[in-house]
Amino acid sequence: MSMEVYVQYSTRLARRQSWGRLFGNCIEKTREACGRSLEEAARLSGMETSEWAAIEAGCVPDPALLHPMSDALGLRYDKIAMLAFICQGAWEV
Repeated sequence: MSMEVYVQYSTRLARRQSWGRLFGNCIEKTREACGRSLEEAARLSGMETSEWAAIEAGCVPDPALLHPMSDALGLRYDKIAMLAFICQGAWEV
């Protein structure tokens, strides 16, 4: 593996992690603002609490989870979709 390939991979990984953390932080703040516990939000979305916590910690969710997450947070889907669009670097591999 050349140094250039490694640097490109490292840069993409760092970018994905940064955008993932931003997305997760926004989800966490939204959940807190609507008065839902982590457990309640996870239950309402049909996710495990550990899955929801991982997203808030910066793990990038499957785009199919955005609808259930928006429902659990009482958000219109277009709001969470816009957040995902802004943080689209998180979904880039």
